[in-house]
Amino acid sequence: MSAPGRRPLRPSRVLLHGALALLAALYLVPVYVTVAGSLKTLREVNTTSIWTPPAHPSLAAWRDALTPPLEGAGGIGPGIVNSLLLTVPAVILSSLWGSLNGYLLSKWRFRGSEAVFAFLLYGMFIPYQAILIPLVQFLERLGLYDTLPGLALTHVIYGLPITTLIFRNYYAVVPVELVEAAALEGAGVLRTYARIVLPLSGPGFVVVGIWQFTSIWNEFLFAVTLTSNPDSQPVTVALQNLAGSFAALYNVQMAGALVTALPTLIAFVLLGRFFVRGLMAGSLKG
Repeated sequence: MSAPGRRPLRPSRVLLHGALALLAALYLVPVYVTVAGSLKTLREVNTTSIWTPPAHPSLAAWRDALTPPLEGAGGIGPGIVNSLLLTVPAVILSSLWGSLNGYLLSKWRFRGSEAVFAFLLYGMFIPYQAILIPLVQFLERLGLYDTLPGLALTHVIYGLPITTLIFRNYYAVVPVELVEAAALEGAGVLRTYARIVLPLSGPGFVVVGIWQFTSIWNEFLFAVTLTSNPDSQPVTVALQNLAGSFAALYNVQMAGALVTALPTLIAFVLLGRFFVRGLMAGSLKG
């Protein structure tokens, strides 16, 4: 007999929770293998099963991933700094630019606005490989090839279609009466955006910020193609360079992969609920 005021557990709910727990466990298996491997010595990694926990956990592999002890070997420490210098400005610029585009295309309709929006969206479907050669030539002419500003500019431009789409859908739920009232008061397009629309855009910026941060931080093809100097390479390229030339240091690679994934994981843990709210706010209309 169940306790007073408590609902009895239905078999369907028990099965559902059991299935979710099983799926979560399966999803976390690679995480366990990576964490366990990163805490092992190289000898342990090569002589024990991947399921075996480390006999004597050590953070030596994590230290070596950041600053390898071998002279001339590059760790991911400088790559993390480069990724931060690349990702933060690119996220801010692409978010602001996409916000302004979404505002103009949703609240200030003009002749041909739908064609402009469709043309912008077309950029989402252009594969990176199709524009690599002209992109390299373009950045070389600007003097931005093999630089973090050049790589940041690439991500800003390539991120405009998705940021514009998200903000256009988000601004669709903003009452048009607010914009019309501001126009009657003599406010122009930019002033209306700065005084009325921008303060209401918090959830939209969270969605776009997390999306862009994750995409730019994890991107590899542009990073490895547009940078050749280790001083300007982001963390994904530095992580690939941990593979080694003669021996595979699996424990160091696993530690490096975990360190590389931590910023995006932290972003989702801290802002995940706001991400869902922002998506829901932009899905009510439009």
